[in-house]
Amino acid sequence: MQLDILTIGDLVVDDFIRLNEAYTSEDKDLLCVDFRSKVPFESSTIVYGVGNSANAAVAGAKLGLKTAIIGVVGNDENGRKCIESLQGAGVDTSFVVAEQTTTTNYHYVLWFENDRTILIKHHAYTYVFPQLSEAPKAIYLSSLGKDALSVYDPLLGYLNTHPEVKLIFQPGTFQIEHFSDFEDFVPRSFLFIANKEEYQKMLGTSEEDPKTLLTLMKDRGPTYAVMTDGPNGLYATDGTRFVFLPMYPDPRAAFERTGAGDACASTIATALLDNIPFEEALLWGPINSMCVVQQIGAQKGLLSRDDLLEYLDKAPSTYRLTDI
Repeated sequence: MQLDILTIGDLVVDDFIRLNEAYTSEDKDLLCVDFRSKVPFESSTIVYGVGNSANAAVAGAKLGLKTAIIGVVGNDENGRKCIESLQGAGVDTSFVVAEQTTTTNYHYVLWFENDRTILIKHHAYTYVFPQLSEAPKAIYLSSLGKDALSVYDPLLGYLNTHPEVKLIFQPGTFQIEHFSDFEDFVPRSFLFIANKEEYQKMLGTSEEDPKTLLTLMKDRGPTYAVMTDGPNGLYATDGTRFVFLPMYPDPRAAFERTGAGDACASTIATALLDNIPFEEALLWGPINSMCVVQQIGAQKGLLSRDDLLEYLDKAPSTYRLTDI
């Protein structure tokens, strides 16, 4: 069966360490704990098989699409558990490689109140774009470390020789920091999506106006450009209409915010690939984000199609697109 979405990105283990004796600076930019002391923590929760592209693959699978991921893990217990977790969520892991001489990426998530700071370490893996017996409907490109440079030229070549394959581009940290090296993927993108701060960094501007930022990115050639702005909502354009959408109302305060952006991006992409019109597809994204932040980690709260559509049917009148 043809894949609906083939995602490409780093696989990691997230270890959520919930702090109960920390504090933030007045400007909220610093997470503080007492130095040279024993800092108590409330709990540790380990989540396997996550990362931007893994989260996208799981979101698509839960919404009924056939998804797979290209990724690398170590030949260790954590790697095996990552693969098992993805398989359990309905993701095809045929393109996941277990490298013999490395270990699986393991991140420590310092979770305080409803937000987090993540301690990251990406191991050096060898990424290879595989031979595909059948072209997928879409390829979803997101966070890859600096050691994955070898995959980009074959990927771009594949996209250029398979114009029917849609590209979803949700840049990760390294791709944002070195955006000029990845700009060739932008005009090839069916959907380009990132948050406001990432837009500003990639465009090299301090511009605050959402319409201007979207215009600058849309001029680079993607079919659809979407810019999220955390709890403030999202902005989007198809080049003709520029719209704003507030976040779907939370039933209660957010519990833990990891993966909210991934949920929104991948759900909009999934809806578009299922031939949902663009403006309706936008409405799908924040619903999955709202549910993800009610759980620990980026995947546990992801919805099935029926559950998502039920939320959409019950949406308040304020949950609608407005022109900007």
